[in-house]
This record gives sequence, structure tokens and C-alpha cells, in this order.
Amino acid sequence: IWRNTAAWTKAADVAVVLMAASLPWSTSLVAIFAVVWLLLLLPTAELRDFAETLKRPACFLPVALFALALAGTLWATDIPWAARLHAVNPVAKLIAIPILIRHFEKSGRGLWVALAFIASCAAVMLASWAMVVDPRLAFDTSRIPGVPVKNTIAQGQEFTLCAFGALGGAMYALSRQQKKVALLLALLSAGFIANMVFVANSRTALACIPVLFVLFLAMYFSKRTAILLVVGAVITATFAWNTSSYLRSRVEGALTEYQAYRTSHAATSAGQRLEFWRKSVKFFEAAPILGHGTGSTKLLFERDAVGQTGASAEVIANPHNQTLNVAVQWGIAGIIVLYLMWISHLRLFLGKEGLFAWIGLAAVVQNFFSSLLNSHLFDFTEGWIYVLAVGVAGGMIGRAQNADAHAGQG
Repeated sequence: IWRNTAAWTKAADVAVVLMAASLPWSTSLVAIFAVVWLLLLLPTAELRDFAETLKRPACFLPVALFALALAGTLWATDIPWAARLHAVNPVAKLIAIPILIRHFEKSGRGLWVALAFIASCAAVMLASWAMVVDPRLAFDTSRIPGVPVKNTIAQGQEFTLCAFGALGGAMYALSRQQKKVALLLALLSAGFIANMVFVANSRTALACIPVLFVLFLAMYFSKRTAILLVVGAVITATFAWNTSSYLRSRVEGALTEYQAYRTSHAATSAGQRLEFWRKSVKFFEAAPILGHGTGSTKLLFERDAVGQTGASAEVIANPHNQTLNVAVQWGIAGIIVLYLMWISHLRLFLGKEGLFAWIGLAAVVQNFFSSLLNSHLFDFTEGWIYVLAVGVAGGMIGRAQNADAHAGQG
């Protein structure tokens, strides 16, 4: 049994499937299944094989960012070691990317993971609609309406990626003449979008949707067809705006919050972000090369909040911008590694064809743009979405390339 590599690999696949299925619902289950997955990989692990994998930029750059976070604990002054090590934890999940890439290059069962994630998110969506139809069906009546688990930001990121992943799946099904499957996936995508329009959304997700829509058009359609679809999208968006008071309130609320911050320095959601960014730039300028060290952000905000009022008195360990989060702790060195990683993952999928090329590309673009308003690479749910999408899709792309190379040699 110990030497049955195929059985251990399949068991590890199941563990990743369970990670993807539990991600929309639970944090503890994801952590448990991640540990199980790594343990199941041990019987099949080959050190030389992993060393070869780390030669690729898409694989060694996530590890390099983790290594920088670990090294940053050494120059984080006046911060307890417990706080420094705790700040390393959000970066640690990036190590899974090269392992996932190599694993799915071998196993080829990436579709299992994709289906598990979208099915689980569909269940969350149905629960969200049910909460609105009958509030008594809510798991917890104290929760935000339409958000059965976690929070609006995490749910918005899940639904957005699933909506565009389903559209990519529909195009893949059409290419294989599977019209019924394509229609089902298109309707599922519409369900996710409709939920964000009428039930619950995050403004971060709303900002990402137009970007992913343009990317989808560029990936699958000619210029003429794309223009027609853009016109259709504008008409649909206008209809949604006029029929959804919830959507209007979310967008108009951001403008109201901004005005309140500008006029009275009120601690509104939009105002807090602007204040966090302003202070983070100031902290970065004070230590531009290597930053203030891992886990330093909260202490810097605490010191700066002394004697302040309103939004300036807010203390946070996360400046709600991925670049600034990295810049404050590890300076220019961290920014360079972060952007090189994003670029390497973008190049992994750009110019490739197929469903997993689209899923990987959509995940990277979504993470980059959503990270302008949040630190989604280091957040638990959003970060693991990125890790799983890039790792699994990257592995499937690599497997397809290896198959083509062998076919060419044959």
C-alpha cells in the first residue's frame, strides 16, 4: 500500500477537492484538509522532483515572498515574537502553489476541484436566496441578509470567480457541442451575478466584474461580437441599476461615505480605507528598502493614532491594500517580489487555450484588482481561492503542455 503511488495521489486529490468544497463555508475545515493533503503527498514525494519545480518563476516566487516574510521577523523591532510569527501565517499558504502545480501536473484531476468549488458556492448562493425569500431559513438570524456564512467580501469574491468560471465552462462545453451543459453553466453564471445585484455584494466584487467581463470578451470573441456584447452588457447594467434599490444604495453609499470623510473626517468604510492608505504611504516612506519588519503594521498604526480622532484614530493590522500591506512590512524588496509573482502567474496562463487557462487567468486578474481595495492575497478565503486556482490550473496547463511535447516527439 505504501508503494501504491496512484492510490496516494488519488487520495491527495480527494483532500484538495474537500478543501475546495469547504472553502466557501469554513476556515477550520480548509486548514484540516490542507494538512491531510500534505500528509497524503509524503509517500509520493520526491525531493529532486520538487527542486526541479522550484526552478520555475511561477513556483519559486511565492516561496520567495514567504521567505522574505520569515526573514522580516528579524528586523521587526519592539514587536513580540508571537506577533511576528502570527504575521507570517497569512503568507505561508503561498508555499502550496508550487506543490499544487506539480501535483496536478501528475494527477490531472483538476476538474474535480473546479466542480467541487463551484458546486459548493452554488449551495451558498441558494442559501443566500433562501434567506431573502424567508428569513427564518437563515442559519443565524443575526447575520447580514443574503450572507449565510462568512462575509460579503468573501462571498462576493467567490461568486464573481464562479460566475466567470462558469462562463468559461460554457464556452468550453460549446466547443465540444455540449449545448445543454453550456446553457446550464450560463444560467448558473447569471444566478451568481443576479445574487450580487439584488441580494448581497461587496463593492470590491462590483469593481472586478467589468474588468473580468472585458477579459472574457477578449479571450473568447472577435472584436465585432465583443462590441455587440458590450452594448448588451450596458443595457443589462442599466436595467439592473434601475430595478435594484440595493445595488444603488451600495454604490451611492460609497460616495456618501467619501463625502463624510472629506467634510468631517468621519470613520466611514470608504474614509477608513483612504486614511489607512495615507498612513501606510507615510510608514513606507520612513523605511522604503526593507520596511519595518513582519507584523509591524498594527504597532505603527497604534503609535500614529495617539491623540487623534475620527478616522485617524483607527488602528488596524491590515491597510486594505495588498501593495501597501507588503510595502509597510518589507519595503521595495517586498513589492518587487509580490509583483514579479503576479506577473509570473499571469504569464502562466496568458496566450494559452482551454478551460483551465481561463480559470487561472481570471483568478490572477481578480486577485490583482481586488487587492487594490483589500489585502486579498493574505486574507484567508480570498488568499486560498488564489492559491487553489493558480496551483490547480497551473498544474493542468503544465500537464497539457507536457502531453503536447510528448506527442510532438512521438
